[in-house]
Amino acid sequence: MLPRSMRTAGVDLPGVGSKKDVPLISYRPLQTEMDSRSDQSRTESDTGEHASSQVEASPMKTTWYCPLNLSTVSEKEEDGIIYTVTDKPQHGGPSLQSSGHRTQCVKAGTEEKLVLHLIHSSSMDDSSFISIFLSTYRSFTSTQRVLDILTDRLGNPPGESNSPTRQAFNKAVCTIFSTWLSEYPEDFLSLGEPTRLLRLTPLLPAEEPGADVRGRLLKIAEELSERSLIADHLPDSSNTSPQTSPPEPSKFDATSILGFPSSVIAEQLTKIETELFLRLVPYHCLGSLWSQRDKKGKEGQCWSVRATVRQFNRLANAVTASCLWQTDLKTQQRSRLLEKWISVAEACRARKNFSSLYSVVSALQSNPIHRLRKTWQETDREAVKRYEELAYIFSEKDNYSQSRELLKEEGTSKSSNTDHKVNNRRHTSSAQGTVPYLGIFLTDLTMLDAAVKDRLENGYINFDKRRREFEVLAKIRLLQSSCRNSTFRTDESFLHWYHSVPTLTEEESYRLSNQIEPHGEPSPGRVPHPMVVITECADALSAVTSSVVDADGIFDFPSPVNHLLSRLAK
Repeated sequence: MLPRSMRTAGVDLPGVGSKKDVPLISYRPLQTEMDSRSDQSRTESDTGEHASSQVEASPMKTTWYCPLNLSTVSEKEEDGIIYTVTDKPQHGGPSLQSSGHRTQCVKAGTEEKLVLHLIHSSSMDDSSFISIFLSTYRSFTSTQRVLDILTDRLGNPPGESNSPTRQAFNKAVCTIFSTWLSEYPEDFLSLGEPTRLLRLTPLLPAEEPGADVRGRLLKIAEELSERSLIADHLPDSSNTSPQTSPPEPSKFDATSILGFPSSVIAEQLTKIETELFLRLVPYHCLGSLWSQRDKKGKEGQCWSVRATVRQFNRLANAVTASCLWQTDLKTQQRSRLLEKWISVAEACRARKNFSSLYSVVSALQSNPIHRLRKTWQETDREAVKRYEELAYIFSEKDNYSQSRELLKEEGTSKSSNTDHKVNNRRHTSSAQGTVPYLGIFLTDLTMLDAAVKDRLENGYINFDKRRREFEVLAKIRLLQSSCRNSTFRTDESFLHWYHSVPTLTEEESYRLSNQIEPHGEPSPGRVPHPMVVITECADALSAVTSSVVDADGIFDFPSPVNHLLSRLAK
């Protein structure tokens, strides 16, 4: 089921329903109860035996009216594009035709017409079209194709050279390319060779702001030419981790983590996560791209999402390895390790680092750690209670409603709205942004891609679907903007420990866990329950499971939470 923010009220799904005008809101006057009773009293007086006697009038008579919204929504098709038309009457106007305001936005269209609508959208009061198109067009076309269509149109501009029509055309073209260059410069750098840019630039307006756009495009064309001449390629952008030598398992000291304050660990993790989040390319999260990332020839696709996924799994591995690696620890010592990571999770929560928070929680919920009943029994009860409260944030109940509510409340605020107990433990944070758990957005976009068709029955590209995808991408970009001014200190000693953690496979984790507490031993007492809530998502389940669970997937880490989708599929 799609989240509430992605549902459309009063409008049929693309390709479904009638094209008749639909009034959005109906109304009728509402009378007060006293008013109604007064009318009833007068009726009884007029028809009863004492009809001639005077009846005292009601001291108050008020009529309340609902806010008026007589907008109607209809559709019309013109030259390869279907528009959603909204007619809004002005307040006090005698009629819709004489005083109303009409807006129209693109619902669907052919590839060529959607590209050309970039030029006409501003004059048609469809101001959001350019932003939506540039964010989502990779789902249905390519950068090369968009440039070819725009170049052909620029070769045949409308009107005379100095006519108002030509000036409006030139202004629209400059707006398109200025926005495109500012927000998605990597699209032009990915062309590989400069031919298209060299064909395009002479057709752009010579006066400002066209001259600035031409200069920026020519600079990119020059860079592409140099690359092709020296066969030099950009380094792998997905490699965001510091270059370190492979860890030596024999030298790994799991208990060293106890020597670092939880606030320092949380700050370093938040620093790593924030840098990755700022490098995230939002459209890499689109379901149509993310679901194709493992196909042959697309191994480098969605690299910015892969980098975030690797960090999520790396932290989860660090939590698991630190708790299981040294099998000769006493139960009380291992309990201190659990308490340390719970404290780190709290500090991440205070810093609004939900990605690291969920990584730590999911590791503690994993079967190799969850089954250590003696260890959990020795863990401080207050710490266990706080851990369960943190785990509840990521309950899958009502489509991650707890996580979504927190993002809504704290997404762009300067500090976290943590409870009194957390604040008393001095887990405070300076003004900084929010790092979300990216899996929520990936799930939304993947399910949206699976639930809504890419094209209508007549073959037109369903642009309403792209509008809904843009709503999700806009939330990601808003959260990114909140992180841009975040500042952190670097703790080299913790980073050295973090990168020295050996990688454990699922089998190795279970083997170490069984060495610590052999299978079949009697339970000593209470053990925290993993906060997994299985909910139904029937329609899009197969698409989600096939596209989200993989070797690089966020749900790859072995735990009850991360195997949720695969269990649902079975």
